[in-house]
Amino acid sequence: MTPRFAYRDLLSLAETALVQAGLPAEPAASVALGLVEADLLGHTTHGLALLADYVEELDNGTMEREGRPAVIADQAAVATWDARRLPGIWTTRLAVEEAVRRAATFGIGAIALRRSHHIACLATFLEAPARAGMLTLVYSSDPSDAHVAPFGGLTPVMTPNPIAAGIPAEPDPILIDVSTSITTAAMCGRARAAGERLPGAWLKDRDGNATDDPVALKEGGSILPIGGLDHGHKGYGLSLMVEAMTQGLSGYGRAEAPRDWGASVLVLALSPAAFGGLDGFTRQTGWLADACRASRVPEGAPRVRLPGEAGLARKRRALDEGVALHDGIADSLAALAARFRLPALVPLAA
Repeated sequence: MTPRFAYRDLLSLAETALVQAGLPAEPAASVALGLVEADLLGHTTHGLALLADYVEELDNGTMEREGRPAVIADQAAVATWDARRLPGIWTTRLAVEEAVRRAATFGIGAIALRRSHHIACLATFLEAPARAGMLTLVYSSDPSDAHVAPFGGLTPVMTPNPIAAGIPAEPDPILIDVSTSITTAAMCGRARAAGERLPGAWLKDRDGNATDDPVALKEGGSILPIGGLDHGHKGYGLSLMVEAMTQGLSGYGRAEAPRDWGASVLVLALSPAAFGGLDGFTRQTGWLADACRASRVPEGAPRVRLPGEAGLARKRRALDEGVALHDGIADSLAALAARFRLPALVPLAA
């Protein structure tokens, strides 16, 4: 049986390890919450699996410890911040809060972040504002890396460039978090480390052949955009849009040839109350959600789910019964606990 760990124990270990690594209390708490929340939702490549990497970034100085984002531009509903290589989960959460605050005043609020450190799982930023009646979108790209080739090309130019949206609905919000590529570099890395193949031919090798071998990505290959070899122009177009909305609007990106692991980010908040009204908005999303759930399925197949539904169910179970960690994460956390002389994680009794 897979061991499960108490949510509070995981949160405490992550937060304390980050403080011991030199991060001030506020960003340490925010980063720890974001990483644990990702595991609660089932995004295991972008949760506590990253904690040791973040500590290493603090150790080598490529994640900044002190200060706050600097304001580059500020005009009514919109602003651009220089995140200054500060913890990306924290600076993005600050941007979400500020975009929501501006949307409450202007109907729309947008914050662009340049020079952010890695922001982990985008879905973790969405639930709270959506439950408060705010439609929130987060876009992210990493101008320091390239894993995805443009449609028809072989040379990687872009990253998986995720798009996320938290949509107010009843009884739970719709939470969308999807990459504009078929898979991510993290998933490829996990499969490669385990000596496994990917579930499908989601990559191109260096000669342009579709493959399920994650080693191909290290040998000059690339991740296919959504749509694959057949309809990949669609994912390619979305990926270009994300790069424009993140690096373009922030005024910093691939043209500067950055080398450090990080992100360019756009947070966009829209207040349904300022448009057709929140009641009208949720009436429409409620109708659509009900129609999707009621859609006829093949005999014996499960009913249609909405994006985020499975993740929120995992979260409820994890909070009630404990968090099941993906293989290797508990060992990584144990190593951090030993380094910082913290209490060892103890699994919950079965």
